[in-house]
Parts: sequence; C-alpha cells; structure tokens
Amino acid sequence: MATRRPSESESTERNAPSVEAAFQAAPEEMVAQILDGELHLSPRPARPHTNVATNLGILIGGPFKFGRGGPGGWVLLDEPELHLGRRPDKLVPDLAGWRRERLPDALGGDEAPAHYDLAPDWVCEVLSERTRHMDKGLKMRIYAREGVRHLWLVDPLAHTLDIFRLKGNHWLLVETFAGEQQVRAEPFEAIELELALLWSR
Repeated sequence: MATRRPSESESTERNAPSVEAAFQAAPEEMVAQILDGELHLSPRPARPHTNVATNLGILIGGPFKFGRGGPGGWVLLDEPELHLGRRPDKLVPDLAGWRRERLPDALGGDEAPAHYDLAPDWVCEVLSERTRHMDKGLKMRIYAREGVRHLWLVDPLAHTLDIFRLKGNHWLLVETFAGEQQVRAEPFEAIELELALLWSR
C-alpha cells in the first residue's frame, strides 16, 4: 500500500498559538477538539449517547480486547485523545481500536503523553444533534486522510449502525443495520453483535 504523502499545506500549516491555548484552557466539562485549525467545544454527551457508547465497549471489549468468546488482538479505548497529522488535528472519538501488533504498549511509560498520535484501525462515533455535522463531516475526512480503515456511525435514537470501510481516500458505506438485528460487522465480524443489547438501558 502506498504511503500517503502530506500535501504542501498540511506539511507547513500549524495550529495558531491562540487556538492551542484555548484548547488547553477548555473547561473539563466540555469536549475540546481542534479540527482543520479551528477549536470546537461540545458539552459532555447526553444520556442516550453515553449509554450506547458504554454498551458497545462492553459488547466488543470481551471478545476483542480480552479474548473472551472471541479472538482478542485489539486495544480498545473510550474517548482517547488523538493527535493526527502535522498540524495536528486533535480529535476525541467515542471509541477507538488498534490492532495490538500496531500498539503493543498501549499504556506507555510514566513519561508517555495522554494522547495518541498513531491513527487507529477503527473508530466509532455516536451521533447526537450537537455533533452530527462534525462527526459526519470534518472528522470523517480527517480519519480518511490518516488512513483509519474502519468507521462506525451509531445513532442511539434512530437505532442504526452504519459501517464504513476506507477505499482509497474515500469512505465506502458497506452496510446499514437497524433495530434489533443480530449482525456481523467488520472489523469485528468474528462475533455476532446483538443490536438489541446495544440499545438496551
């Protein structure tokens, strides 16, 4: 696979110092992200969003992080801070996963930064009215640029799960699941995911 070469603007532009300062000074009750050089502040997620994100982490964590009822081999994290690209963009996906061989020391040492600068193999964004435009716009473009291979978009109110695969530099919608189906969704198709459990309270 060819290595992506950064564009001229990507290799020279940096976030403005005022944007970086505002990012560092963001209140703890807000989610701060820098996307394409602009600061975005969002309130902490509402209860349906938090519930679905938690359920999904539980459902895939056992089989894929711990190898219980599944193949293991993944590092899975809730809301990791990602620093991607040379600017860098600073994103917080709802969940992210790396194949363990790409991130063998997920915790790092005592001096390890809080953020990760290695693009995940999989990200999941749980949609809400306040962040939908960002999740389906800028963040998807950044994930594609950085070579994230798999993306899930979950709508906790509509009860839908959209599965995307990166093809070249663009996202291909592989499948849309809804309701209470039992599904196999890449890259976690080794197990059957019960959507009824995903929406459960």
